[in-house]
Amino acid sequence: MRSRSSGSSDDGDHSPVEAPRVDCPPDSHSLEHLRQSAPNRNSSQLNRRPAAADGPPSSSAISRRSNNSINWKFSETSNGSIEKNHSSAHSTTSPPLSLGPPVDGPPAKEMEKAQESAFSGRRPRLRSPWAITYLAFLVTIVGLGFLAGVLNSSATRQIDPKGCRMSYMRPSYARLDDFDTEHTRFASKYSLYLYREQGIDNDVKVKGVPVLFIPGNAGSYKQVRPIAAEAANYFHEVLQHDEAAIRDGARSLDFFTVDFNEDITAFHGQTLLDQAEFLNEAIRYILSLYLDPRASERDPDTPDPTSVIVLGHSMGGIVARTMLIMPNYQSNSINTIITLSAPHARPPVSFDSEIVKIYQDINNYWRYAYSQQWANNNPLWHVTLVSIAGGGLDTVVPSDYASVESLVPDTHGFTVFTTTVPNVWTSMDHQAILWCDQFRKVLTRTIFDIVDVKRAAQTRPRAERMRVFKKWLLTGMEPISEKTVPLKELSTLLTLTDNSDDVIAQGKRLVLRNLGTNGAPRAHLLPIPPPGSPDVKRFTLLTDQKLDNPGENGRLEVLFCSILPVQSGQAGTGFASQMDLSGEATGSTRLACKNAAPDVVVLPASTHSTRHPFFVDQEREVQPFSYLQYDVDEVSEYQFVAVVEKATSSPSGFVIAEFSDHSDSHRTRHISLRRLLAFGVKLRLPASRPMVCEVKVPSLQSSLLAYNLEVENKCKSKTELFAPLVRQYLTEPYESKYFVNAKDVTVSLHGIAPYVPPPLKRRTAEDGLSFQFWTDPTCDADVQVKLSIDVFGSLGKLYMRYRTVFAAFPLLIVTLVVQKQFRVYDTTGIFLSFHEGLDLCLRQSIPIILGVLTVLSLSMTSSAQTGNASFWHWRNSTSTAIDFHQNDLLIGTQDPFFWFLVPLIGVVCIGVCTMVNYMALALTYTLSLAVSVLSFRPGWIRNDDRRRTTAPGFTASSPRRRMIITAVLLFLVSTFIPYQFAYMVACLVQLATTVRAQRLASELRSAANSNFYNYVHTIFILMLWILPINMPILVVWIHNLAVQWFTPFSSHHNVLSIMPYIILVETLTTGKMVPRVSGRFKNFTSFLLFGISLYAGVYGVSCAYMLHHLVNAVAAWLVVVHSNPGSWSLSGLSNLYVGDVDDRKRGKEP
Repeated sequence: MRSRSSGSSDDGDHSPVEAPRVDCPPDSHSLEHLRQSAPNRNSSQLNRRPAAADGPPSSSAISRRSNNSINWKFSETSNGSIEKNHSSAHSTTSPPLSLGPPVDGPPAKEMEKAQESAFSGRRPRLRSPWAITYLAFLVTIVGLGFLAGVLNSSATRQIDPKGCRMSYMRPSYARLDDFDTEHTRFASKYSLYLYREQGIDNDVKVKGVPVLFIPGNAGSYKQVRPIAAEAANYFHEVLQHDEAAIRDGARSLDFFTVDFNEDITAFHGQTLLDQAEFLNEAIRYILSLYLDPRASERDPDTPDPTSVIVLGHSMGGIVARTMLIMPNYQSNSINTIITLSAPHARPPVSFDSEIVKIYQDINNYWRYAYSQQWANNNPLWHVTLVSIAGGGLDTVVPSDYASVESLVPDTHGFTVFTTTVPNVWTSMDHQAILWCDQFRKVLTRTIFDIVDVKRAAQTRPRAERMRVFKKWLLTGMEPISEKTVPLKELSTLLTLTDNSDDVIAQGKRLVLRNLGTNGAPRAHLLPIPPPGSPDVKRFTLLTDQKLDNPGENGRLEVLFCSILPVQSGQAGTGFASQMDLSGEATGSTRLACKNAAPDVVVLPASTHSTRHPFFVDQEREVQPFSYLQYDVDEVSEYQFVAVVEKATSSPSGFVIAEFSDHSDSHRTRHISLRRLLAFGVKLRLPASRPMVCEVKVPSLQSSLLAYNLEVENKCKSKTELFAPLVRQYLTEPYESKYFVNAKDVTVSLHGIAPYVPPPLKRRTAEDGLSFQFWTDPTCDADVQVKLSIDVFGSLGKLYMRYRTVFAAFPLLIVTLVVQKQFRVYDTTGIFLSFHEGLDLCLRQSIPIILGVLTVLSLSMTSSAQTGNASFWHWRNSTSTAIDFHQNDLLIGTQDPFFWFLVPLIGVVCIGVCTMVNYMALALTYTLSLAVSVLSFRPGWIRNDDRRRTTAPGFTASSPRRRMIITAVLLFLVSTFIPYQFAYMVACLVQLATTVRAQRLASELRSAANSNFYNYVHTIFILMLWILPINMPILVVWIHNLAVQWFTPFSSHHNVLSIMPYIILVETLTTGKMVPRVSGRFKNFTSFLLFGISLYAGVYGVSCAYMLHHLVNAVAAWLVVVHSNPGSWSLSGLSNLYVGDVDDRKRGKEP
């Protein structure tokens, strides 16, 4: 190896990294090396400071080499130094940069000495940034293990079966080119289409009722085709031939759809507002088409339409609600909104401040409107909102977010799940809800039922619309379901013989097997108990046959009857249907009856051969069960329930009907979740039970838990009429799930969910999950039921509800680690690696802050129960009675049972942070290796040239060039590009700086280079965790460029939001090490980072966009620290762009 003296003019190699000035003696290895390289040097000068080669290393000894070293040149601007081999030596460290008078007292000094002593004992073993302590490794493994368990459980446990059948259509789309820039400023970006089904719609003229379909996030206008095709076919094949329906106002549906060029609305509030503005103008244009004889073929006797039915998918449902608060909204142009898998309760992610504000504005507007006492003061009085959620299979948007219970009262809307909808009974994913065949049939029939072309609004009045929605979308067993029998007129005259055998004794059960065995029609009468009975009674009937409507000739009909007094001249008049079952008998009784078929509840058939409540393609269709349920008070005006067995051949089917006491059929089990977790709960349904039994467990309300339900049916009789059928249900939102041939049932629900605001109607202590059991009462055997919590299955429920925590909670961990790194650096002059800082945090700060957040969550629970929850909120709620923001903080739930989620999420995030750190290390090492390979020079090149071309030091560009680049980038941010683009560029530049620092630290080993590498790597990790918050806006901007929409965002052009990042990154490219801070501002960095960690834990999930600005404040503070290590003035900012390369030396090269 070639040696040179420092006096040689050729030795002007520059130190690659600038660092704060420190005076350190050379170690023993360096002394020997210096003796060999400079024999003419006086040995007394070399031995002036003895080296402690055999003693333990001190923290100050792991610092930089002294300016007395023969190979280094003193610089007044804090030079760095490079050492090839590092060993222990005593040294004296110069004081750190002081920002004020010293305030350290004796206790502070003793504490710092204790920290230095404790750290110096571990430091030599952790020189490599890859090293990790046993504690950090253990916590990482536990955290990643929990995360793997959550992902595995989400993919394999508690999965709803898929039951959608495929749909088919023949679509065509007519673009409405006349809707141009004269109507809207977005005509060059968005387009309006009219759907036409080939073979049915032969022209593009409007002729029916307008329906506007709004696609969701990145959705296509063609997604309307399954529903629109079903509507066209149903009207063409059925409704147009139904004279009664035509008289009632039924007409075809004109489906309009919008091409948003697959805009991304879930991440960008301004895009959502643009779409809402465009759609309001589109509705004006659509309504104008019906006024133009050239574009319309409507009946001239019908009024011109004044409103449009809106059907929104995903974020399209939010756009629909936003339209009503836009300045260009035409009053009363929307009165019916149906949304599919739309996140009404809260935004899917909170990365954009605009979308968070829009959600607050529209939700506050809707809540305020429905809080008005008088209809004249409510601008939404005529509007109905129905939200349909897909359930557990929707992994794009949590179905909990589809709840509108916090927005509208049940008189104007509700939330229902597809598992509840009759004849659908299956969960659906985010896209399947548009094409699922059985669901689109129900949806189109619902829309046709609310249409009334005789009214200008084109729909029925609000109360009738709500009645239609409940009829088609709810089971019919909900408390808000309305029975039609009391509202109907007497329709059937039933004549029977005076035979007592047809009347069932009071309290007895009617059981019919093999209908049609008698060979002739027969009526069975059940006397209705008087309303003043000691116990509340309920009538229930279950059959596997379809119940006939008046005038139909089927196999079974159920009537509610009263004896008709004999009056001359009125025999048989005024009845639409008559049934005379008296035959040749002389004595007869006439009953005036109402048909019960309109109130029938359709249940999935449950036999020993059925597996699911639905049937899919290639499976045989099974006739569903028919079920009737009435409280005695609802039918008290009648005397009998008549079950008319009309079948005369092909004996088959069964009927079970009875009046049961409420005390026998209803049970409530009060059990805490802790006891349920430990022991479960067991129930026994006795042999003398009613046909239908209900069990309510009020404590089961959370969406975060999954359960196992075991049903043991001890009936072994081959004559069992049907297999056990189980329904689980919630009262709000309306979610029901059916389990046929129930044995082992997996139970999951969408009840109280994290971060979802509370409903307008306060929940009571008795609200909770209920189970309804249909079992064969003729089988004289008990039914054993066991309910337990599925712990591993519950882990999967955390995935959908807490995915967004990874935008906030990891930053809590990272900022604590960065805080520890700066505290140690300011105290000892050593900047720890990320894993070293994590190890120190795991021993103190991380457990403390996780404990504090856990206690805070428990205190919020108690505050909410005492009505003081608003103490913790910095925003004003829209109502003094209900705080709709009470679930915005921390983990989003106030259930004390889930106190463990804070430390659990913390441990998982520690594992994720460690994994990301290793990935960043692998990336930098890989790029460093690639750079080394690309910069390799063959051996025949001169040694001086090879050293000059392969030196890993920071060869900084001129200050003027860097300042120009910074100015240009900031100018572009203020005019055209969003600051998120500049942030991504800053991350790439920081990655390049980290790669250069890694090469420097590995090839020219020294404490200064190691410190600098750890520092820039930490800044890179910190910026890396902010990158996901900025990426969605960047994707939106790039998408707009792709569709040639060059209008800049009205937001995201704040230069101050990115300037500190850019200046800090440019400063680090010069190789400057951050100066140490002492004095009155010594703890400012720690306080700033600790405040960010607290914010990330408390508000991070609900306001993730703020994390960018908070870390931006950290970058601004570091820029201030970097600006001038000696004094504080504006002129010091110019030093940020100066590398002072001429004042530094480079170490020896092999």
